[in-house]
Amino acid sequence: MKEFGIMLWLAPGMNIQRNPLCGRNFEYYSEDPLISGICAAAETQGVQSHPGAGTTIKHFACNNLEDNRAYNNSHVTERTLREIYLKGFEIAIRKAQPLALMSSYNMLNGIHTANSVDLLTKAARQEWGFEGLIMTDWGTTAEPKPDLEGRMPLYGPSNAAACIKAGNDLLMPGSKEDVEEILASVDAEEGTVKYPITLEELRGCAERILRIIAKSNTYTEES
Repeated sequence: MKEFGIMLWLAPGMNIQRNPLCGRNFEYYSEDPLISGICAAAETQGVQSHPGAGTTIKHFACNNLEDNRAYNNSHVTERTLREIYLKGFEIAIRKAQPLALMSSYNMLNGIHTANSVDLLTKAARQEWGFEGLIMTDWGTTAEPKPDLEGRMPLYGPSNAAACIKAGNDLLMPGSKEDVEEILASVDAEEGTVKYPITLEELRGCAERILRIIAKSNTYTEES
């Protein structure tokens, strides 16, 4: 990380190895959420023992397949969600406080994880005490494209303004359309935009990003 001049490691991936055909299983730890959480916490503690360096635990949450992962909807009961799919993330956050968390592409019970207040704000921040920044996976707001057979995905992309409202601080890699969507939604009247947001909500996201930048190796040197 020092050699490449970066502060955030976009890892560890810690989704549950639910199906042996998942194309990213080699990145993930286990089918067991306890093992996943403990391993991710240990790696995070190791990385973050170096001032200015941090991890980004991902993909939050229920990202259990690689094929069509941007346009699928995971239907999960509350108990299953809490005991299996969220438990590893909860352990990693409570034990190691990673600097960043990455939301996933998929929908969870009909809501894009990047747009989920329950997932990003209520669970991660308010229940587990997560203090870092939350970023999207790459291109989550991009319009879907047809597959090789010309079929369009069943579900559309996440919404940039809804990302801000949910507490998703950083849209990656970002686009002109995302910026326009967010600015048009600030203090907008109900019914004029898809997701009205407040200036306070936008400032909250900006503040969390700046706090992580201030902790980065750009400003922090090892003694």
